[in-house]
Amino acid sequence: MADKKDGTGGRRRGPPSSQRGKPLYAAVDLGTNNCRLLVAEPRGQSFRVVDSYSQIARLGEGLHDSGRLSDAAVERAMSALHAIRNKLKQHGVGRVRCIATEACRKAANGADFIRRVQDETGLTFKVIGAKEEARLATIGCYDLIVPEVKSVLVVDVGGGSTELSHVNASAIQTGGLAGILKDAPILDWTSLKVGVVTLSESVDLSDEAAAWPLMLDRARTAVKGWPAIERVARRLAEDDGYLIGTSGTVTCLAGVHLKLDRYRRDRVDGSWLSRDEGRATMDQLRHLGVAGRAKLPTIGEERAPLMLAGCAIMEAVWEVFDAHKLRVADRGLREGILLSMMHGQRPQRRRRPKRPGARPAPVGDGHVG
Repeated sequence: MADKKDGTGGRRRGPPSSQRGKPLYAAVDLGTNNCRLLVAEPRGQSFRVVDSYSQIARLGEGLHDSGRLSDAAVERAMSALHAIRNKLKQHGVGRVRCIATEACRKAANGADFIRRVQDETGLTFKVIGAKEEARLATIGCYDLIVPEVKSVLVVDVGGGSTELSHVNASAIQTGGLAGILKDAPILDWTSLKVGVVTLSESVDLSDEAAAWPLMLDRARTAVKGWPAIERVARRLAEDDGYLIGTSGTVTCLAGVHLKLDRYRRDRVDGSWLSRDEGRATMDQLRHLGVAGRAKLPTIGEERAPLMLAGCAIMEAVWEVFDAHKLRVADRGLREGILLSMMHGQRPQRRRRPKRPGARPAPVGDGHVG
């Protein structure tokens, strides 16, 4: 299924590159749950989105128990990646970076899967570490930091893990985009081994009332196990900071809270949720059950089963940072990749010799074959 956000991530499409004559960049994010593409052109210190694509491929389904990517999960991901390759060709994208995260880091057959992707699609993926994942998500959210705040906590709830990054907002305001690209001012960070897929698979979801306290307890244990948690909570309170949530869980919470009859990025991105508003929305989603959540226009059938785990993770985080409001980010990893490509230090373009019968030209990490 293409992105539920009206097929383009709720973002405007531009004309084909042949009509524009401007360079295009693309970021591909292969996560534990979603496979996403963002195509954009530079505009000042930011960019304008030309096209986007998001497919819930559930690459990490079953990984928690087996330690491997299942055949069915691989085929779903391959289908999404073929669609992405077609979009890249359609737009004539000049520079592409493809990254893979927790599922490919963890799976015993992750490297074999990455090789198959390159053989069949020409997309060259780099499996990045959790720290780089946190850095890119922080870069992607940098312009959601209001001028007067001294620090913020970026909460990136993924399919296989959750990254928490305590960010020096004052340094970002001083150094601007160039500063954060050179050295993201992350004061403390952690990667929690709980995500919406892994947490969902750790319990029996046939009885959600019984599953909820188990999920919440595991999420709490993960959050409170961060050695820096008390220091970060104290500093955020002193700085009168806030949370920035970047994930499908958070954007879905915002869509439900705003009572949208369809997903609208212009309403969701940059919106605010107080602690009470967040708690009320999560309680509503819990009481609806999976069937009720599936009927909500901003959630749908594919996201509905994972929202309970997402709510448990957000509740566990928000319990520690109880006094702080949440700013919703419909942006993150892909946007961080694009900003790094457009405005950071550009990698050297690698020349690849052509030979008869060669496999599809690799696409990724800053070059297009």
